[in-house]
Amino acid sequence: MAIDEKAVAALADRRLGPEHKGLPPAAWGRTVRDFLATAPYLDDFQTPLLTIDRAAVAVNIAVMGDWAETAGVRLAPHGKTTMAPQLWAQQLVAGCWGITFATGWQVQVARSFGVGRIVLANALVDPIGLHWLAAELERDPEFEFISWVDSVATVELMDRHLRSAPGTAVVRVVVELGGPHGRTGARRVEDAHAIARAVRRCERLELAGVGGYEAALAHDRTPDALAAVHHYLDELGRLHRELAPAGSYRDTAIITAGGSAYQDLVVEHLARLADEQGTQGIPTTVVLRSGAYVIHDDGFYAGISPLTPARTERPLRSAMHGWARTVSRPEPELALLDAGKRDVPYDLGLPVPQCITGKDVSVPLRSGATIGALNDQHAFLRLPGGTADEVPVGSVVRLGLSHPCTAFDKWRLIPVIDDANAERPRVVDLLHTFF
Repeated sequence: MAIDEKAVAALADRRLGPEHKGLPPAAWGRTVRDFLATAPYLDDFQTPLLTIDRAAVAVNIAVMGDWAETAGVRLAPHGKTTMAPQLWAQQLVAGCWGITFATGWQVQVARSFGVGRIVLANALVDPIGLHWLAAELERDPEFEFISWVDSVATVELMDRHLRSAPGTAVVRVVVELGGPHGRTGARRVEDAHAIARAVRRCERLELAGVGGYEAALAHDRTPDALAAVHHYLDELGRLHRELAPAGSYRDTAIITAGGSAYQDLVVEHLARLADEQGTQGIPTTVVLRSGAYVIHDDGFYAGISPLTPARTERPLRSAMHGWARTVSRPEPELALLDAGKRDVPYDLGLPVPQCITGKDVSVPLRSGATIGALNDQHAFLRLPGGTADEVPVGSVVRLGLSHPCTAFDKWRLIPVIDDANAERPRVVDLLHTFF
């Protein structure tokens, strides 16, 4: 699926400045391309810093791509995780079916980079956004777009706004099935049928399939959580099986589910419904929207993903790290680092100190060292039994991080390094984000 490679490549022509956190003053005024030509090392940058590991990203894209292909499903990874067109391009080149987004504005950013097939995993009811969408579909007949609906009221509102828009473009939508105490989505299969009937009555909407988000109903792999996910996915499959023979779809259908926590269960329940040639009826594509896999982490996803060392011989790797400098040692068992809530994620687990780094040096931290708290610009590194000369002022600590979705949004520009485990990582690219 397409992306505008020239638009992505043009990011290298952007000029750098002090608004780009962590970059050295030597980079200011230069283009990205010119600065990278100086072959900078990671230790040429200021702290705090977030980095992406090029080698780990390549592994993750290959692992997930092969896993999905073997399962017989397609990937439309959630682009809102990174909002980084350079990564979207890598994912699409590797064979992803499309890219998923969460808001109309994110869709507009993606279109500015030529993303050709987009799933909006949300309802689009904003009249300005709907008028833009109608115009974009008219402008580019090759653009493929699918949105979500989860109520009759949503369907009627979308259709009303679209009928007031110029042109005749029809928006394809999937009926979103939710669950009790979940997030969005119809709460019962019967309610979803009513929504599908409402779509069929519309002039400017067309039913494209069914979808949902199983991780809204569970947050770990305890028996109760897994049972909730199993039940939900059974209901989602049931909804599709009931809609297909009723003539609810026109030409093709998609079934879409799967974050980055339970994609194995999605495959277990839904992959059998994939029938892209239509040999059993309506041509049907099963689409996973897993977004965190491309970066993975050392926290939440490292514990819950099916693609971890404990669950597969070919696991994902964490491709993101924080780097923070020790700025104070007020007590033998406490070090203050210069990274805080504005620099690193903390909503699904605090950073984990991994090692002290420097030119040609990497020393693992003692067992029991933890980040106990974050302020806006400080991390509290606790060192039980520590000494005053351990983790000295000025030393740099590498941090394992949890939850890429809330890491990228803190950075406009993220250095890409060749290998986070190298003695002296080299910066090989700068990743632009759009938040």
